[in-house]
Amino acid sequence: MRALTGFITAGLGLATAMALIMPAEGQGKQLAQANAALQAGEADKALALLEPLAQPGGEAQAYNLKCRVEYALEEWDKAASDCEQAVKLDGQSSNNHMWLGRTLGEKASRATFLNAYSLAKRAGFEFKEAVRLDPRNAVALTDLGEFCYSAPGLVGGGIDKSEAIAAELDKVDPARAHELRGHIAEQRKDYGTAERELKQAIASSPHPAYQWIRLASFYRGRERWTEMESAVRSGESAAERDRREGVSLFNGASLLHKTNRDPALAVKMLESYLAGNARTEEGPAFVAHVWLAQLESQLGDAAAAKRERAAALALAQEYKPAQDLKY
Repeated sequence: MRALTGFITAGLGLATAMALIMPAEGQGKQLAQANAALQAGEADKALALLEPLAQPGGEAQAYNLKCRVEYALEEWDKAASDCEQAVKLDGQSSNNHMWLGRTLGEKASRATFLNAYSLAKRAGFEFKEAVRLDPRNAVALTDLGEFCYSAPGLVGGGIDKSEAIAAELDKVDPARAHELRGHIAEQRKDYGTAERELKQAIASSPHPAYQWIRLASFYRGRERWTEMESAVRSGESAAERDRREGVSLFNGASLLHKTNRDPALAVKMLESYLAGNARTEEGPAFVAHVWLAQLESQLGDAAAAKRERAAALALAQEYKPAQDLKY
């Protein structure tokens, strides 16, 4: 075994060799640890665990997880490359196609016009493939619906297509269906219908914290600040009652922070999110620490701002927004 290990290491490199030698049970455990680190916002730890697994001959899941860490870090090129590899290794996974669609969509939003057209078209294809492979994947259906109402027909979008997807969502997640119809109405500037649908999403959801924050986001777009803050507080209350909805604290704090409304409440919500046990990749902990650093600086606590920046870098040392903070 020692001679074989030396031969493999010399020919393929240490990381690849470790991936090939590691028993399947060990790889499974390491993938589970990497996913746990991703959900906890420990980007550097997750990448360290995935590095020997996301190599030639590795598993699709390793590339998918690595893509998602890079997505959280806003490293769109790296994320797209690893998600493409995940799809190549397992093209029958709905989630692999969904995440590739997301990374391509992020790249499209930052690309030149010609590149954006190609990337957006590819993103739409990936979302459609994710839904084809699993018609009950509510998250993929939502992503496809959002793509369709926001993208022109030239790249495969169209509001009529989004309405058809809402009908499919009715069968698997009525709250998301109402939410999607709300966004379609908003796209059409039918703001009364949009508000009614988003409120119906709250009424239809067994875990409405997320939907409260989506309603708050709608009020932000209409500059209805008092109602936005009220909806954020309702989302906070719902999340406190249902700890599985902790990410709504992150999302609500994001709205307050970006609109410069009630920074003290934003700090409270972020601290509650970080202290809870429902952290998720949807609300990366290192991003929460960056926002806390900015909020603490705004509130005049330079020492707290410095601590929060250090906490962010301890989780994700290459996260540029944390590096760019000057305290």
